[in-house]
Amino acid sequence: MKKIILTILVLFCFSQCVNAFGKPPIDINYENGIYHIVLKGDKIKKNIKFVASEHLVTNREMHQLARPRLTVNAGFFDPSNEKTVSYIVTDKQTTEDPLFNENLMQDPVLRRNISKIINRTEFRVIQCDDDNSWRYEITPHNSSVDFACHVENSAQGGPLVYPELKLEEEYFIEKKDGKVVRESASVLHKTSRTIVGLKNGEMHILIITDENPMDLYEVHNLCEKLGLDRAMAFDGGSSTSMNYKDKIEVISKKGDGAGRSLKSFLLVY
Repeated sequence: MKKIILTILVLFCFSQCVNAFGKPPIDINYENGIYHIVLKGDKIKKNIKFVASEHLVTNREMHQLARPRLTVNAGFFDPSNEKTVSYIVTDKQTTEDPLFNENLMQDPVLRRNISKIINRTEFRVIQCDDDNSWRYEITPHNSSVDFACHVENSAQGGPLVYPELKLEEEYFIEKKDGKVVRESASVLHKTSRTIVGLKNGEMHILIITDENPMDLYEVHNLCEKLGLDRAMAFDGGSSTSMNYKDKIEVISKKGDGAGRSLKSFLLVY
């Protein structure tokens, strides 16, 4: 409980400091069941946090507790034990590590493919000390960081969606004799999606709602149409969630209407 309260206080103080210096632009457009969010400029890079909750909470609950301007669902998790399946870095510290998820490590099929799972694509906010610059990266987890730079915040998800799909390489599908015998995260089926991408150094977020469900091949084509440089998926389906101030809320139509309880989140202050 103390850990949760301390985290909330830190995030609240962070939000107040950001507000004191003005709010970077967040552009949101809605068309054909898709919210297209653009985080513009360099200033906003410092106002992005990836956080994980000790216990599962809804996107709405995290939005109310942490008080950012924008809250979006992030990485994958195991609802049976509330532990992560994705790496999360918060303020330079690895706060969630899938190698500590015993369900992941004890499953013989998953353990056999663990090298693919832990190297799934992640979204990084990078800060470089030599020129005090900030930038984004979409890259495999095991990718190194440039000299004098460090990962300030990051969330792993996957797979890479654009410029190419990495379904087998990141173990979202498994094939035998050319046929799919295992599928994760409904990557081949139409469902709601949370997608993050890059274009001209700016972060783009696509919240593909229940009104226009897509498989990842369709998402790939959408990213190409939008001219994104790179794009990846976060957790989707019933996890797809977004809250913007007290104006916009996206949750799955499934369940009781409150949204699925989740592990990790993207917060923008």
